[in-house]
Amino acid sequence: MVGKVYIKAISYYLPERVVTNEDIVRDFPEWSVEKIASKVGINKRHIAGLNETAVDMAIKAAECLFIEHSINKDDIDFLLFCTQTPDFKLPTSACIIQQKLGLKVGIGAIDFNLGCSGYVYGLSLAKGLVCAGIAKNVLLLTGETYSKLIHPRDKGNRTIFGDAASATLISIAGVAEIGNFSLGTDGKGVDNLIVKSGGMRFPKAKNDLVFNSDGNPVSSDWLYMDGSEIFSFTLDCVPSLIENTLQCNNCLKENIDLYVLHQANKYMLDFLRKKMKIMPEHFYYALSEYGNTVSNTIPIALYNAINDGSISRDKKVLIAGFGVGYSWGGTILQF
Repeated sequence: MVGKVYIKAISYYLPERVVTNEDIVRDFPEWSVEKIASKVGINKRHIAGLNETAVDMAIKAAECLFIEHSINKDDIDFLLFCTQTPDFKLPTSACIIQQKLGLKVGIGAIDFNLGCSGYVYGLSLAKGLVCAGIAKNVLLLTGETYSKLIHPRDKGNRTIFGDAASATLISIAGVAEIGNFSLGTDGKGVDNLIVKSGGMRFPKAKNDLVFNSDGNPVSSDWLYMDGSEIFSFTLDCVPSLIENTLQCNNCLKENIDLYVLHQANKYMLDFLRKKMKIMPEHFYYALSEYGNTVSNTIPIALYNAINDGSISRDKKVLIAGFGVGYSWGGTILQF
């Protein structure tokens, strides 16, 4: 049995196509560049190509990890892939990734379907595998192409979401020790962030598109998000998630050097920071150049915080993800 488990390295990949606020305003002239930037804190977002999938991007993120951190891919003995936009209903995307990356065949490889809490859940799964002696080096990949689920006239979601992939190596040694986890689930919010058709419950397109009183598209065949309900859920959930994460790690709020939360949008993050009375210098933002990239926001933020000096040795960092499901999770990383 292994006692301590660490994040050893993080990398990420962004698709080439960039959609700026100016691009969005051209499609929705009733908005302004300044309004978008001030409301959601996003200036641009990267969008996957027409034939580019979450699997393609996850492979590129992993290749970046191998090169950037001089990682021998033969050392990897388990692969976890978090996505809600897989290539196929079956087979498992992680199996495809194993083959395309040229990883050895004597490894475990699974997908798991989670959104904005996915990275934290992935760390918990990886830590469990290492602690149990099942694996020594777990490759955790996240990848999302929410842009492919968004109706072209859905200005709200088009403004918020971007596509990305990340790669993290979890091992018995590394740069950040992974602490204890606070996890939660409440399925009552299932209808507030959903794509209803395409699964086994409603396999065929419903073709039920309507436009609401605000002119926004509502359809079972496209991503639907009830923004006000998601906002309310977040305000109810996140403060207690932070408190529970501190408690299960026997840590005081003032001992946390940096809070890295899921980068939903700046308005929500600002509201949460003020509600929890966290000083700006202890709260990290990393969404202006990426948008809300779902399960990728936390690893992208961690990577940037490490490289810009916001995270350094001997720092405690609390990470927390929350969203679709409803699902939420947090832990503390000791650098």
